[in-house]
Amino acid sequence: MLKEFREFLLKQNVVALAIAVVVATALNTLVKAVVDDFIMPLILFVAPGGDWQKATWNVGPIKFGVGDFLAAAINFLIIGFVAWRISKIFIKPEKPKKDCPFCRMSMDATATRCPHCTSQLVPARP
Repeated sequence: MLKEFREFLLKQNVVALAIAVVVATALNTLVKAVVDDFIMPLILFVAPGGDWQKATWNVGPIKFGVGDFLAAAINFLIIGFVAWRISKIFIKPEKPKKDCPFCRMSMDATATRCPHCTSQLVPARP
């Protein structure tokens, strides 16, 4: 069932893309909850003082929100990492490919006959 769902998300047309946007929105909520509820409390525990997110850099009358920027950057990195790890569940790595010496079409690296031109292939020597 999960395999069919993955193939559906990866190989369908615009309707599947629209559905993927809906799924991505739900996934965004999940990833943000994981980061906000589990990972950021650990970072706030390790970080000195709890008000580091409100830290500013004052240059004359101008105040730069350095703490807010660092918090946003850390959030971005953590959310990106968690989303990348979750995406690895759904995206299966491609099998190694090789080109047919006769028709130049791509095929599985372990194939002994080309699926495109049906030529018998010489097995590769180890």
